[in-house]
Amino acid sequence: MNEAPSDLNTQIKQGIVRSLRLPISWEEIGDEMPLFDEGLGLDSIDVLELVLEIERQFGVLIEDEQTGMRVLRSVNSIAEFVRAQRPGAPA
Repeated sequence: MNEAPSDLNTQIKQGIVRSLRLPISWEEIGDEMPLFDEGLGLDSIDVLELVLEIERQFGVLIEDEQTGMRVLRSVNSIAEFVRAQRPGAPA
């Protein structure tokens, strides 16, 4: 059973807000909003927390910094990665 993109995106947004203790609600995070710089303004410490949260919550592995930079651009890029890495996902 595949999750609807919006359901996965909601889980990711809730995980971001929870793990980073952001002073905003998950509804304020756009699917394509940059997570760094002009978007949410996350920093390198946030990256570590966010990687741990994604790995723990979704059972995927972000193996290196280059993968992390590609995956952690936005909620949509995280969702694409999670769907691709989950067991049973098409190669």
